Amino acid sequence: MAWDASRPVPFKRLVKEWVVYAAIMVVVFLVLLRDSTSTGGLFIGLAVSLPLYIGLSYVMAKFGYQRKSLAELRTPRAAPGNDPAAGSDVVGVRERPSPTRRTSAGTNRPPRRRR
Repeated sequence: MAWDASRPVPFKRLVKEWVVYAAIMVVVFLVLLRDSTSTGGLFIGLAVSLPLYIGLSYVMAKFGYQRKSLAELRTPRAAPGNDPAAGSDVVGVRERPSPTRRTSAGTNRPPRRRR
């Protein structure tokens, strides 16, 4: 897709996703590196990741990329009443399968001769 300046960018969603990511990474840093004395650089790097994430996501949104949310990824459930077989006596007509070697191809062929 081409760049389209009129495409909306979901800044609120992007910041919310980054905050969740940052919170998880802070917990990971604190748990894994509690004995280390030089964790300041990790937190500075985490803070620098916000403008990088927002900038890259902005460019991708202007090119037309829209990642699905978790709600959109869930499989849609069938609404009750959409199933025609449930609660009705209508039986669907099943088509006849196409002939194969085992079904004699639909003709009456004589059996093979055995030697």
